[in-house]
Amino acid sequence: MAQKPIREYTAKKMLARNWNDYFPSSISFPAKFVQINPDSDLELLPDQHEWLLKEPLVVKPDMVIGKRGKHGLVLLNESWNGAKKWLEEKRGQEITINSLSGALSHFLIEPFVEIDKEYYLSLSSTVEGTDILFSDKGGVDIEELLDKDEVAKVTIKTLEDINEIDLDYNLFSTIEPEHRDKFSSLVKSLYQYYLDLHYAFLEINPFVITGNNFIPLDFKCRLDDAADFEAASKWGEIIYPPEFGARLTSEEAYIKTLDEKSGSSLKFTILNPDGKIWTMVAGGGASVVYTDTIVDLGFVNEIANYGEYSGNPSTDETYQYAKTILDLMTREKSPDGKAKYLIIGGGIANFTDVAKTFTGIIKALEDYRDKLAETPVKIYVRRGGPNYQQGLNQMKQLGQRIGLPIKVFGPETHMTEIVQMALSEQDA
Repeated sequence: MAQKPIREYTAKKMLARNWNDYFPSSISFPAKFVQINPDSDLELLPDQHEWLLKEPLVVKPDMVIGKRGKHGLVLLNESWNGAKKWLEEKRGQEITINSLSGALSHFLIEPFVEIDKEYYLSLSSTVEGTDILFSDKGGVDIEELLDKDEVAKVTIKTLEDINEIDLDYNLFSTIEPEHRDKFSSLVKSLYQYYLDLHYAFLEINPFVITGNNFIPLDFKCRLDDAADFEAASKWGEIIYPPEFGARLTSEEAYIKTLDEKSGSSLKFTILNPDGKIWTMVAGGGASVVYTDTIVDLGFVNEIANYGEYSGNPSTDETYQYAKTILDLMTREKSPDGKAKYLIIGGGIANFTDVAKTFTGIIKALEDYRDKLAETPVKIYVRRGGPNYQQGLNQMKQLGQRIGLPIKVFGPETHMTEIVQMALSEQDA
């Protein structure tokens, strides 16, 4: 499961989209919010959302940035003219938070709410099930209460029925008895919503209750992106924002584009373009094993990249993925003149056609045969799964045909062994 954060606007839009299917009619969600992105025309917004001119507003960046209030990035109780002026000043502004710098590009506008009482609520997936945390002291200082274990907590174990849990006792003991049913109904509904839409984490801090209205003032969420096939109709359009401060290289951006267009998974991050150890690994779990082994053997400073391809990508997708890595790897020789190492690895595939993906990798290796020889690059291959014998034979024949040092191993050789073989040469 890959946990990916989503924007607050996306989380609130998703909640509004599914509200009537999960929450009782006795609780309402007055979904009023507007997203400002780089293409938004501020002059046209009041025509599209008349309430912007009628209500005091809250404006804040929507870029998966924590503690926006403490960083002076929240405008409160302002008219549309004041909000518009603030947005014009902030849009495109470069800011630095915790040593990460980035330009402000996305914002969220909502009605300002007079707060009488703030509440905190979070749901998070664990090995045992789902942890639910609640406090009637929500707000910017909730972390201090969390650190002191002053927040009520209950764990709903996998397959356990939340209706069998005494939430009044476990979560809402500080709430007036006449209001506990409302909170219990809200949390039970939110829990089912959380499960069905495959959230991995959902935090609302704070939220307020005004009459029968549930108003989440701040959302922080992560989804299990592997659930797209099952939850897409309930999610609606999902665009995962980049990590704040992250600037993709052209190669990383290219692989990201391939990934977004594919039903498979293609991930790639450059760690050290001058590193001598490059990996081309099938499977997220295998990529962790290979990388951890390289680190454990003392070569953390030589790891050039991290990534994986999985989900049975096509021959062309694998070719494009491999070609991108080989191009980066062979642009410069090592400063000390020593060889670089390419580990083409993976576990034992369940359904990925090894021969098909290897056909794409082999085509890329053939394209870069001269550069691979000049750099020079030594290649270690280990794979198992459907048609793996055919794929491994093709790799052996390739090495003989183009004269590259390619050592090939099947599932009888442990994944970590080929790392040790390569790095023992590197150490020599």
